[in-house]
Amino acid sequence: MAIVLAVVLVIALLTAWVAGAGSTPSLGVPGSTDATRLGPAPGETVTGYLARAAVVPPGPPGPRPALVQFAVEQDLPGAAAAVAGTGATAREAVFRVPLPRVQTALRGVSLDATGTVDPVAALRLAEARAGNQAGEQARTSSGRPAAVAAAESARLSAGCACVVALVVETDPAAVPALRARPGVRAVEVAPPGARVGALAVSPLLPEQTDDGRDPPETVGPVPDDGPVPAG
Repeated sequence: MAIVLAVVLVIALLTAWVAGAGSTPSLGVPGSTDATRLGPAPGETVTGYLARAAVVPPGPPGPRPALVQFAVEQDLPGAAAAVAGTGATAREAVFRVPLPRVQTALRGVSLDATGTVDPVAALRLAEARAGNQAGEQARTSSGRPAAVAAAESARLSAGCACVVALVVETDPAAVPALRARPGVRAVEVAPPGARVGALAVSPLLPEQTDDGRDPPETVGPVPDDGPVPAG
């Protein structure tokens, strides 16, 4: 009888393991069970993502995280102006140095949350941190990655138009005003319960567009076969 019970227990445990192994992993921050992804998924069509981002998940009123994505890279005053007066509070800036046919990093930097710092000044501090990140990467890597990071650090330190997105907190009722701002390409609102500190952010890049021809353009890696400019 004991042997039979042991066999049944082993079968039950194996069944539970197989069921768990076949489940769909959650999107978001690795290791987190409550992370929320904002931005297109790899392989998603550009038009499909823009249509999806245009739909605000239903829920009660109140601030929620949202990803404000720009049609072209913004300088610091332009990024600040995109959300000024809309009721949205910028919590994170996403920087990316645009280099022709060179893959550069997305660098998300938290913004001052005290409300005492001028928005452009807060973005300037974040830009400096992004430049420091790139500089550290250049010092600790070699070859093409080091050269790319050095070029990024130089552009960020000089003050470039490199803001591709902002993570904000906003009431869904304010989203139409955000979407109407010059330079804003899309605003994706997180579902209720999402937290700014538990987001996986990967914005649609300005060069990721759809020319209307078949097959539709999908989101994937940008070309990385161009020369890396000297810092």
